[in-house]
Amino acid sequence: MDKISNLIINIKNAGSAQKEYASVPYSNFKMEVAKVLKKEGYLESVSKKGKKVKKTIEMGILYDENGVSKVKEVKRISKPSKRIYYGAKDIKAVRGGLGTLVLSTPKGILTDKQAKKENVGGEALFKIW
Repeated sequence: MDKISNLIINIKNAGSAQKEYASVPYSNFKMEVAKVLKKEGYLESVSKKGKKVKKTIEMGILYDENGVSKVKEVKRISKPSKRIYYGAKDIKAVRGGLGTLVLSTPKGILTDKQAKKENVGGEALFKIW
């Protein structure tokens, strides 16, 4: 399993199991993706734990007032076996604007809204809603 799939499935499963936190092995790329998800309102907190080889990313799962996770579904788009790239003009709203498309662009990890605003395309990592 690739590192992004591991990250997003851990978040989804922790939310389904009503866990307070999800934890994954640390990488700078995963940390940037987690920060974008926090900024978009899918995670409550993102922090780095441990030192050197044993570093992990601990993510606080965000729930609504009914105790339901904010992450309903996640769909991986670009995979190691098949990369999918979108130009700035090809980016469409996810779920009528209720979801988020996360892209890896030359300007860093951006959401669909940010990428359209900055007129930049990139590799479509996943959709989340």
